[in-house]
Amino acid sequence: MELVRKNIHMDRIKGQASTQITLEDDINISDSRPDASKLIYDRGNVVLEEVKVTEDHITLRGKLQFLVMYLTEGEQPMPASMDGSLPFEEQIYAEGVQSGDSANVKWNLEDITVGLINSRKLSVQALISFKVCSEMIYDEETAVDLYHEEPVEYRRKPLRIAQMTVKKRDIFRVKEELEVPQNYPNIFRMIWQGVETENVEFRALEGKISVQGDLNVFFLYEGEGEEQSIKCYETTVPFSGTVDCTGCDEGMAADIDYVLGSKDVEIRPDFDGEQRVFAIELVMDLDISLYEEERLDILSGVYGVVKEVEAVNKPAQFKGLLARTSGKTKVADRIKLTSSEAPMVQILHSEAQVQLEEEEIVEGGIHMKGYVNIQTLYLSSGEKTPYSSVKGSIPFNYVLDVPDINSGCTFKIRTGLEQLAVAMLDGGELDVKAVVVCHAIVFEHKTENIVTDIVVSDLDMNKLSGLPGIVIYIAKEGDSLWDVGKRYYVPISQIKETNDMTTEEIKPGDKLLIVKGIAN
Repeated sequence: MELVRKNIHMDRIKGQASTQITLEDDINISDSRPDASKLIYDRGNVVLEEVKVTEDHITLRGKLQFLVMYLTEGEQPMPASMDGSLPFEEQIYAEGVQSGDSANVKWNLEDITVGLINSRKLSVQALISFKVCSEMIYDEETAVDLYHEEPVEYRRKPLRIAQMTVKKRDIFRVKEELEVPQNYPNIFRMIWQGVETENVEFRALEGKISVQGDLNVFFLYEGEGEEQSIKCYETTVPFSGTVDCTGCDEGMAADIDYVLGSKDVEIRPDFDGEQRVFAIELVMDLDISLYEEERLDILSGVYGVVKEVEAVNKPAQFKGLLARTSGKTKVADRIKLTSSEAPMVQILHSEAQVQLEEEEIVEGGIHMKGYVNIQTLYLSSGEKTPYSSVKGSIPFNYVLDVPDINSGCTFKIRTGLEQLAVAMLDGGELDVKAVVVCHAIVFEHKTENIVTDIVVSDLDMNKLSGLPGIVIYIAKEGDSLWDVGKRYYVPISQIKETNDMTTEEIKPGDKLLIVKGIAN
């Protein structure tokens, strides 16, 4: 008698933690940049350079990159920009992790404030939150069948599992060359660049992963010529491609997250040799997990009819895919300028990010709470401040429908923004509309007793002789045909045949004729 085993490849969380850090420093404007009179626009980004796991700790090392647009001093202020970075190193306590483990890190730049100390110095303050999670890959050897020659009864239990097939990191490059329209001047100097992705989707295919989305770009540049005109160029272009992935197959559940790595923008000549092309190269760092949904029948019980057969059991954890789902919610609000902000004449550019503050499982779904943070660059009517900007936040609450979700489930959420529309109502107020998009993958976790070994011994003849040769058994509440057969060492098929039964269902009060000894 031998167990037929199947190896199941799964992952589980080994340790996780979260923390916040505050960064603050004064930064000198480089000598190659003109003096600053007013700050008008800023952006921040977190770059992780090293993630080191030691016993019960995860150490993060990286930097906060910032980009600032400001107005120069003088009678005719012009927009200029500078960038810089603030390094950080943070050790986070995460019970259970060990040296050599891998860790996933999610960061959120909750706030960045850039102030002007004087014409040559900036103050930079930032609040960054981190969520770290260490996952381990493990194998669970599970009995799924029983090879036997002598009579034996066994049963199996159906189980739906999410077996991990691929776990890796990779990169996807996006390359685009964008030529400014014919009625735009040649590019003399780039002042500001904004390159972001939107509507990114991943799909598992045979041997590869499909990637597609949109690239939103915005450039503010100084044109060639005596007028030194300032121009804005903004457009959206689709991108698509594939990433090779051994072991990937169509229909697999893809849990893929990404962060933007390096972003390089160069000014290049067109075919006529004129500086009219923005060459963009963007790197997306992918964290890839692929799961194959499988229906498995695991061995759940066994008993002998000519031998004493006992199953050795142990509890095991199984992970199943409950749902892959997405949803959208609209947000809308108005943002008013303060009395100290210059009145608007024309909107040049708007950008927004989703900041998720809370995620929790509720009845029938996942409740999310957060903000859409918006920043708008505009032309103003002031001579000394021809350019300015305004910031605002729109709160949102949303419940993503996930039927059958419970408190024991785990989930991952990826958010994005669609259809951002910012309109000027008058010189002092903006109307903002957008759609928050949420993608979620939800897993359920079950503990099942699995059979690890079979112990076979001779029947206790004293025990067997104590059982009646023929008995009328009256079924009780909770009884099953399996329980009755195991009690009397009789095959289930024999009980069904003796009692002219077509199914194994019995009800309390049912009378069953049990005849011992036929199996022998």
